[in-house]
Amino acid sequence: MKLIYAFAAIAVLFSSCGKNSDPIPNVAVNFEAPLTDPRLAGLTAGGGVVFLANYGVAGIILYHEPDGSYAAYDRCSSYQPEKKCAVTLDSDHLTVTDPCSGSVFSLADGSPVKAPATYSLKSYYVTVANYEIFVSN
Repeated sequence: MKLIYAFAAIAVLFSSCGKNSDPIPNVAVNFEAPLTDPRLAGLTAGGGVVFLANYGVAGIILYHEPDGSYAAYDRCSSYQPEKKCAVTLDSDHLTVTDPCSGSVFSLADGSPVKAPATYSLKSYYVTVANYEIFVSN
């Protein structure tokens, strides 16, 4: 019976030692601004995108989704995040590209749409209340 408990304990131990599902490092993010802030002018319509430097690992992408909601992602590519390569906006305003690897990510959900990236961009919580936007992790 002790042998069964020992195997069970070892199985639990090894199952918790998997790969990290988010390769981008955790960095405290706490951004707050009125939606009328000039830095956020690009968010006035659905599909609008704004980049904010000095937040997250490589900056933040704020995306005004067509349904009126907002999404926020770290600009740091999830492919080889130790390089801190910041993604750039594509001409279609629907995707961003990692200029270091060529990986492409969807702004709809941050998922990779072109290899070599296999992980999504790091997402942040977004709340809008009283004409103010809050981004945090």
